[in-house]
Amino acid sequence: MSTGDRLMTVGDRLRAEAEAAWRSARLAVRQSGPERDTMTQALKAAGAAIAAWALTGWWLKAPLALLAPWTALALVEATVYRSLRSGVQQLGVIMAGTLWASAAMAMTGGNTLGAMVIALPVLVLFGTYRRLGAQGLYGATTALFVITYGAYSLNAVGHRLLECLIGAVIGIGVNALVLPPVHLRSVHERLLRLMRESAELLGTMADALREEWTAADAAQWHDRARRLEQLSRELAEARQWTAESARANPGWRLRRGPAPPPAEEDARWTRVAGHLTAIARSLEGTAGEEARLVVPESAFLSRYADLVAEVASLCANAERSLRGERPDQAEARRSRDRAWALYDQFVDDFRHHRFGATTVSGALLVESKQLLYELAPDTDRGDAARDAGDERDQPGRP
Repeated sequence: MSTGDRLMTVGDRLRAEAEAAWRSARLAVRQSGPERDTMTQALKAAGAAIAAWALTGWWLKAPLALLAPWTALALVEATVYRSLRSGVQQLGVIMAGTLWASAAMAMTGGNTLGAMVIALPVLVLFGTYRRLGAQGLYGATTALFVITYGAYSLNAVGHRLLECLIGAVIGIGVNALVLPPVHLRSVHERLLRLMRESAELLGTMADALREEWTAADAAQWHDRARRLEQLSRELAEARQWTAESARANPGWRLRRGPAPPPAEEDARWTRVAGHLTAIARSLEGTAGEEARLVVPESAFLSRYADLVAEVASLCANAERSLRGERPDQAEARRSRDRAWALYDQFVDDFRHHRFGATTVSGALLVESKQLLYELAPDTDRGDAARDAGDERDQPGRP
C-alpha cells in the first residue's frame, strides 16, 4: 500500500469518526436517548467542578483550591449509588495520599525530589489494589499536588482534606439532585436492537439460501451472529445499570419512566442469539471449495430458507410488539403455524428418507426447533415432542 493510500485510509477513518460525532451531537439535541444522557452527565460534571471552584477558590480563598473541582468532576458518575461509593473510596484514597505525601515532605525536610522518591512508589502500588477500582490512582496524583505545592504542616494537611471533602459533597450532590441519572432506556433499546438484527440476519440468510451463496456470505452471517451474542452481553450490562440506578437515587420515582421489559426476555433473546450463531456456524462449515462439512441437498436448503424466513417474521413481530405497536394477532398466529408446519414437514421428510441425511441438515433442524420453542411456544405440541425423538433416530443425526 502506498503512502497516499495510507493517508487516504487515515483520512477516511477521521471523516467517519467526525460524522459519527456529529450524528451523536444532533441526536443529543433533537431527542432523548443515550446521547442526551451522556451530554447531560458531561454538563453536570462541568457544572459541579465550576461550583466547587467558586466555593473554595473564589469565596473561601483555599490555598490549593483545585482539589475541590478535581474531586467534584470525578464524582459525577453514571449512577448516584456509584457516586456515593466512589466518593467514600476517593476520600479514603486522597486522605492516604495527603497524609503519606506530607509525611514524606517532613522526612526529607521539604525536598520535592526526595519526597517523590519516598511517596510515589508506595502510593502507586497502593492504587493497584483491586477493591479501590478506578479511584486508586487518586492517591498518587494527590501526593503530587501536595508535594509540588510544598506545604506539609498540620494546618495545610487539614486544608487539603477540607477541599477534597467540599468537592466530594458538591459532586455527589449535583449528581443526586440535578436530573439524577436513571438507566431505563438502555435495556429497552438494546433488546429492540437484538430483535431487529436477529430478524435482519435471518432474512438475509433466507434470501441467499434460495439462490447462490458463497463462503464469504456464510462468514459474514457467522460474524453477524457473533455480534448478536456480544449485544446480548451488552443487554445484561444495561440491566445491571438499570438496577443500580434505583439505589440511593432520590429522583428514581420522578424520572423512572416506563418499566424495562422483564429480565426473562434478556435470557430468551440471549438463547436466540446462541441458536443463530450455531446455525450460521454450520452453514459456514459447508461453504467454500474446502468445506469441512457435507453440504445439504439444494432441495433441503431451498425449503429450509422458507423456514428461516418464517422465523425472521417471528423476530420482527416481537420487535413490533416491544415498540408498542399493536401486532396483527391473526397474521402472527399464521406465521407461527406456518413455521411449525414447515418444521413438521421436515420431520416427515427425514422419517421417509426424502432427503439425504447429513449431520448438517440434522443440526440445522435441531437449532431451528430450539428457535421455534423460544419464539413461538406452543403447549399443544405433544406430537412434535414425540417427533423429536424420531428425528434423533434418523441417519445423520448428531
